[in-house]
Amino acid sequence: MLAFALSSHDIDEAIFHVASALQVPVLILALLALAVVVVELGSYVIELRGRRRRRFSALATGAQAARTALLAGDRPAAEAALAGAARSREMAATLDFIVEHARTDGGEHQINKALADFDFDSQRRLGRTRILVRAGPALGLMGTLIPLSPALTGLAKGNTNTLSTDLRVAFSVTVVGLLIGAVAFALSLSRDRMYGQDLSDLEYVAAILNDGRPLHGDPVRTGQTPLTMTEAAT
Repeated sequence: MLAFALSSHDIDEAIFHVASALQVPVLILALLALAVVVVELGSYVIELRGRRRRRFSALATGAQAARTALLAGDRPAAEAALAGAARSREMAATLDFIVEHARTDGGEHQINKALADFDFDSQRRLGRTRILVRAGPALGLMGTLIPLSPALTGLAKGNTNTLSTDLRVAFSVTVVGLLIGAVAFALSLSRDRMYGQDLSDLEYVAAILNDGRPLHGDPVRTGQTPLTMTEAAT
């Protein structure tokens, strides 16, 4: 039986070959990540342009008008009162769901589930850029370190052409990786703020529509007890 001895030189060579084999996939992934962040930046610009300036007074007025319409049994009018409050298709769909299930039996639980789903969908959209925040610099670092080994080998052999080519690739990938991370981080922060504000507005609308208190100007019942949903609807 032949004895098998694995020297440190063999381990170094194996690691070197693995790193060398990763050079092309890393460069391809860096280019793909750059393309993704460019697409996300364009999507963000379109999304930002489609958003109207938020005014809480308009939101409060629309929510109160929708509540009045619901108490009168006019759900289409309630949907129309909140039509201008949506700042995205996802928010508009959730608002329609809230109006449809507000002040109904078991509607509060369904509305809470819809709000949770809206938040989950927002976090899913944020996940793409959040991954790029870490993946961009990681790919840049890998793309920097991998060419350094053949560059140093070329330096030791006096091959300046190999040295300059590998260093150019290494530094270029570093810049690309840092650019990906910086743009993705800015997009994540801005979108997180926007989606958080959207969720806050949806929760406010849901609370107003399900409010069991009487409307302003309605006679207050003895004992100042709030109206139930069934009583308010009648």
